[in-house]
Amino acid sequence: MKSFISFLEKYFVPFAAKIGAQRHLVAIRDGFVAIMPLIIVGSLGTLVNNLGIPAYQSFMKNIFGPRWTLFGGNIWWGTFAIMSVFVAFTVAYNLAKSYDANPIAAGTISLCNYFMFIPQSINVAIGEKVGDIAVPAEFVGKEIEAWGNINWGFLNATSLFAALLIAIVSTEIFVRLSRSKKLTINMGENVPPAVAKSFASLLPVIIVVTIGSFASVFITLAGSNLFTFINGLIQKPLLNLGSSLLGAILIPFFNQLLWFFGLHGGNILEPVQQMLNTPAITANVEALAAGKAAPYVYCKPFYDAFVAMGGSGTTISLVAAIFVASKRKHYRTLAGLSAGPGLFNINESMIFGMPIVLNPIFFIPFLLVPVVVSVVAYIAIAIGLVPAVTVAIPWTTPPILGGYLATSGSFAGAILSTVNLALAFLIYVPFIILAEKFEDKVEEAK
Repeated sequence: MKSFISFLEKYFVPFAAKIGAQRHLVAIRDGFVAIMPLIIVGSLGTLVNNLGIPAYQSFMKNIFGPRWTLFGGNIWWGTFAIMSVFVAFTVAYNLAKSYDANPIAAGTISLCNYFMFIPQSINVAIGEKVGDIAVPAEFVGKEIEAWGNINWGFLNATSLFAALLIAIVSTEIFVRLSRSKKLTINMGENVPPAVAKSFASLLPVIIVVTIGSFASVFITLAGSNLFTFINGLIQKPLLNLGSSLLGAILIPFFNQLLWFFGLHGGNILEPVQQMLNTPAITANVEALAAGKAAPYVYCKPFYDAFVAMGGSGTTISLVAAIFVASKRKHYRTLAGLSAGPGLFNINESMIFGMPIVLNPIFFIPFLLVPVVVSVVAYIAIAIGLVPAVTVAIPWTTPPILGGYLATSGSFAGAILSTVNLALAFLIYVPFIILAEKFEDKVEEAK
């Protein structure tokens, strides 16, 4: 075990630290963090409309009328329906900020390029009537190109990877051009700073937008569009992998492995989880709003609701295991101090106080527990015992309540959370006893 941990310390930890500090991944992470309130609000808006309690549905319809869902629908339309638009701006903003470039300019350029790549027309089938005018039979059912209409699928999380690509590429070009003094317009000292800053970026903005326009024209003339191409080639395969049972195993495993070495697994893996899982929860929310079955099992809110209860490692169960099985005062004192924060999934005191970090005894349960509960939750949802996750809950939502809310008010979700907590408790108890026996031997040796 010692040689294995030494090997990981030597090769894995430095690599993980570099990944965690990588400029583009940090920009992606911070970009998603910036819109997290909108994701949560959008989920709550959908929950208002689709809370799975018949009495609630009847009450809302009787009080507010048949169009009572318009309120929650508007929230969804202003959040999830345009998710990629937000990402295109926030990622570009944070990436430019990391270079000490003009973040507002970078964000607006990214949005400009993003919309230039969106097809400006859709094909519409002709109906039997246009208004009150009857359409000749030979034209009914034929498709026409309607210019000025945008398919909203190019705005939501379906186009997330395209938004990330546009944000990163346009910002990288803008930053490099902005550093050239030959392309900087100096307005003099008497000009207000805001105006001077705007004109200083003028030529780089013109060049980046021009490049974006040429690229979009080339793709259009080639008979394709960037969003469909990237979604089919990159996003869809990665989404299927990340939301599969394999993803439900690997993501918690590597998160725990990073934490074991004192690295913040959540921060390091956040960009990966958001890229892979945001389209999944968005698709689930849209399916719920449309009255359809949710297509994906594993997503970030799944992890928050059924795996990271009490924090990384499901450590609220470790706290309970200490109260039941431990006789050592310092363990019980630490558990008492950690119980309160643990109810809101904050567990640094447990990770560094036990300590779990670099502790070979707790290495096995700390890695094993999240994988086990993740697999159990995945299977329970996949076979239909528990509804799929359709609400992005705040990560600080207390255990059990999180399972209830994440599944749109299903008591089966709360029961699944409880079962997972019990499983984690049973796994941790033997290792608490083992750790105390080990400490007894160390004290006897002294």
